[in-house]
Amino acid sequence: MKGVKKQHLPEKTCAACGRPFTWRKKWERVWAEVKFCSDGCRMRKAGKPSGGKG
Repeated sequence: MKGVKKQHLPEKTCAACGRPFTWRKKWERVWAEVKFCSDGCRMRKAGKPSGGKG
C-alpha cells in the first residue's frame, strides 16, 4: 500500500457497528481476516450472548 492516497485505501464495514473503516498499516498481513473497526467493537461482538433471555 506504499504510495497510495488515503481516499484510495481499501474499505470494509465493521461487523459490530456497521460503520465503514479503511485499511491500516498494522493490518497489512491480516487484512483478509479483519472484521471489526476497533478492539471495542470486537469485544462487544464477542461478548454478546447467543440468543434467549439471560
